This record gives sequence, structure tokens and C-alpha cells, in this order.
Amino acid sequence: MLNMISVSIPTPLRKLTKGASSVSVEGSTIREILYNLEFGYPGIQERLLTPDNSLRTFINIYVNDEDIRFLDDLDTPVKETDVITILPAIAGG
Repeated sequence: MLNMISVSIPTPLRKLTKGASSVSVEGSTIREILYNLEFGYPGIQERLLTPDNSLRTFINIYVNDEDIRFLDDLDTPVKETDVITILPAIAGG
């Protein structure tokens, strides 16, 4: 059984979610969440993943407050009580 997970959407991607700052998506891993996010909101996955389906270097994804790169990356398991946050890296000078 898949969990419904809350995914926080950053402002630059909200045009793909019809302005929603948070959406609920089914999945048991980050990979499944992103796949189902693309199914519901076409075009979002190409902004998050490279053509070989790895996380783009300027995108950070957190499960609760843990960066998935320090967990199991896209195979990080999630449960219904988790909150997924997508954050583009910010550069400045």
C-alpha cells in the first residue's frame, strides 16, 4: 500500500502545480514520489532530474529535515507522516 505524502513545492515550480505550494502524492520512496509527481504535474520531473534520472546538482530534496543525499538518495523510503521539501539551490554574490 502506498502512502499519501505531502510535498512542499518551491515557488519557481508552482506554475506546474497550478500555484499550489504543497501537493499530496502517493509513494513509498522519493523515486516513486517524483514519478507520481510527474504523472500529476507534467514537466516537473525534468526540472528535478537529469536525463539519466539522477537528482540535478542544484536541487535539494529533504525528508523532514534530512537531505536525501545523506540518506538513500532517490531510494530513501518515506512514510505518510513525512514531509518532502524540494528546494532549488540558491547562489548569490
